Amino acid sequence: MSRFRLMSAAVLLIAATGAQASSFVVTTDTIVRALDASSNATSKISSSFHDDKIVLAARDDAASFVASKGEIRGAHLEGAFQHIREVSPSLNASDAQLAQAILAI
Repeated sequence: MSRFRLMSAAVLLIAATGAQASSFVVTTDTIVRALDASSNATSKISSSFHDDKIVLAARDDAASFVASKGEIRGAHLEGAFQHIREVSPSLNASDAQLAQAILAI
């Protein structure tokens, strides 16, 4: 009977280790995909609006927005968000991504 318990414990240990490894891989893949999507959105925004006066005027407000983690929302930044979303309606970017892209210009 003790040999059966030992074998059962070994099987459970192996199964648990495999589950943890696959969980780590799934989590890592999800994080990498999210970062890639964020990076792609930021690069599309910054390359499209690098000479847009409305967007360039919002750089200081964007810096305040990013530094305050979204607490400070200036009028220039709100105008730039609206302008960007009107010009590129298919762009699915959060306010934080837009602000970071404005700073990258």
